[in-house]
Formats: sequence, C-alpha cells, structure tokens
Amino acid sequence: MRNRRALGAGLALALTAAAAGAAPASAPPEPDSYRLDAYRAPVPATLRGATVIDTAKAHDLWRRKAAVFVDALPHAPKPEGLPKNVVWREQPRFDIPGSVWLPDTGFGALSEATQLYLEKGLTKASGGDKTRPLVFYCLTDCWMSWNAARRALTLGYANVLWYPEGTDGWAAAAYPLEERKPEARE
Repeated sequence: MRNRRALGAGLALALTAAAAGAAPASAPPEPDSYRLDAYRAPVPATLRGATVIDTAKAHDLWRRKAAVFVDALPHAPKPEGLPKNVVWREQPRFDIPGSVWLPDTGFGALSEATQLYLEKGLTKASGGDKTRPLVFYCLTDCWMSWNAARRALTLGYANVLWYPEGTDGWAAAAYPLEERKPEARE
C-alpha cells in the first residue's frame, strides 16, 4: 500500500510538472555545440543566451506582432534524375502566418552559401536591427530550430527566442497556419 501511495504521489508530481510546462525527464542536456545528426529527436529544455517560449507566449508575440518568426525546417529539393514524364509535386509547408522560411539553416554544419543565405535572411527579416525579437521554430523534437537560433546568437542577435513546439504545438492549439514558400536564395 505504501509503495502505491509513493508511486501515485510521484505520478501526480510528474503530471503537475508537465502541466506547468516543465521539461520532460527525457529532455537531453544542452550540448556545447550544434547538433550534427538525428535532427528529429528530443531537444533540450534550454538554449543558453536565448529565451525558450511555449505556445501561449509564441501566440501572444505573434498576435501583437512583437517578433519576427523564423521557420528553419529543411526544404526537400526536387530529386535529381526524375524521368521527364514524371510529375513532381513539392510538399507544401504550412507555418505560422507572416513567418520567414529560411530552410536548411538549422543543419549542424552549413555550407558557405547557406551561412550567407541565413545572414542575409536574418538581416532582411530584422530590418538590420539585431535587437529585434526573432522567434525560431520548426517542428516538435526538431533540432533545426535549436541550431538556427544558436547560430543567430553567434551572429550577434540579442533577442533570440526559441519555440521548440513549433508548428506542431501551434496546430495543436488550433491557431492558424498558412502555406509558405522558402525565401529566395539570391
């Protein structure tokens, strides 16, 4: 009986912590560098130098137009070598309305061209103001947004917010999504 009470108390405590937005026990520790592989895996609860926000805070910032939202989800290119008669339909991306989609900028290692694409994209999105709030996201359990947000910090952006629930959390709250195309690579 005593073990059941202890188990019940432990379960109640875990549920209370989860309801309060505490990180699950399975959240990995924050690494010292970028994540280089297995990008769809549990993410840490923190990002040094950034503010981690939940869906309610993200929605409040979006509603007040108080931040620029940056989607870091990769973009699948058209496969090479498709026969000429095959119809290629690009997978649509639905994201938070008004976002800037800078795909492929959340990989752990970036080519020089992708790094420049990120830098130009953030400059354009922020209007050149490195103090303007930037909210980075992709999907739940996606390291792409964590890496991209960390990279923005290294570029000197002072008000970086990370929204780890991404469009999955946004959609679960029944907030609007809109189809987005990636920012052009110049």
